Amino acid sequence: MFAALKNFIAEVSGTDQTARRFDEEDYRLAAVALLVHIANVDGTTDLAEQRRLKAIIGERFGLDAGATAELIATAEESDREAVDFYRFTSVLKRALDDDGRQKIVEMLWDIAYADGVADEFEENTIWRIAELLGVSTRDRVLLRQRVAGRAPAPAPTRGPWAAPAAAKDKA
Repeated sequence: MFAALKNFIAEVSGTDQTARRFDEEDYRLAAVALLVHIANVDGTTDLAEQRRLKAIIGERFGLDAGATAELIATAEESDREAVDFYRFTSVLKRALDDDGRQKIVEMLWDIAYADGVADEFEENTIWRIAELLGVSTRDRVLLRQRVAGRAPAPAPTRGPWAAPAAAKDKA
């Protein structure tokens, strides 16, 4: 209860440093909506992508865990309602310079490689977003290479065709 009262007073007095209300013109909402889209584009958002998404938002926007969760929830809703990426990229183009837009593309690659590999849906989506942001093909590829170089190793996949590890050792 005390925290709620403290947040209310901070909002009313204008001293709320985290700007906990994220409106459609907030570049952070636009950026996170695109990040959420990349995390979900392959049909699933795994634990590594969820963790990396929270870490990126905290690092890049300086938000606490509560504001991060609020921003992600708002971004997920915005992404579901959006018919295209222009809604978000237009906000980012107005708010950010070329370097800032490149940082957004780098964050997109960071989410795509959170599980160690960027799939074709993620690659294609980032290509389209980068085009809308005015990030050149050259810069997009360089950003991808930079992120891929520091990405974790992909998790080994085990399907029904794979022999158990113990059987491989005996062979």
